[in-house]
Amino acid sequence: MKTITIETTIGEIVRAVPSRSRVFENLGIDYCCGGKKPLAEVCQAKGLDPATVVAMLSALDDAPNPTAVDPDALSLSELCDHIEEFHHGYLREELPRLDFMTRKVAAVHGDHEPRLLEVRQVFEAFNAEMTAHTKEEDETIFPAIRKLETANGDSASTAVNLKTSLTKLESEHDSAGAALVRFKDLTDSYTPPGWACNTFRALYDGLAKLEKNTHQHVHKENNVLFPRALAIGGPA
Repeated sequence: MKTITIETTIGEIVRAVPSRSRVFENLGIDYCCGGKKPLAEVCQAKGLDPATVVAMLSALDDAPNPTAVDPDALSLSELCDHIEEFHHGYLREELPRLDFMTRKVAAVHGDHEPRLLEVRQVFEAFNAEMTAHTKEEDETIFPAIRKLETANGDSASTAVNLKTSLTKLESEHDSAGAALVRFKDLTDSYTPPGWACNTFRALYDGLAKLEKNTHQHVHKENNVLFPRALAIGGPA
């Protein structure tokens, strides 16, 4: 990976590692239309220290993956906490960003690449469903699981209601999985065309990371959290 210097252009920095676009977005730096400007010039215009921005970009490149945990080693309450922090928190931050980019890229490039219009449509449905889905888990399902664990399963009505709710949530996971498959098909496995601008590239990078995070998210719920919660509640 090419070393970042203050003379490297913003466009080159993002093109090498599209996820770096997040740093520039947070700093209000235009990495698309303004991508030909060197980092030093952009930082001067923004009143930023170039060395600090380079350090922020390097920290992003070197950041460990907080989702790489052993869910079986956690209590149910700890696993709920982990999912809320690292998966639901990720969606709260990332879905608005992807909403903006899918809308912008479809509007600018949809005539040239019509599949982007469907990417936008699929994302809108995915966004609405996952937002409602995680809200239900945070406000209703996870508190019930924590309560069930604390009571050692001594709540027959909670267990029965929980089973019905978890069946519904797993169905929603299937729907989300189908959307991810469609994203991958529509984007040629998240491979942007050679003429793609940096916003276009950042969008595909974001969708690829969305797929990875959602797969981890669903695995921890479908295969670990939900079965263990139902086991505490008694026979299915």
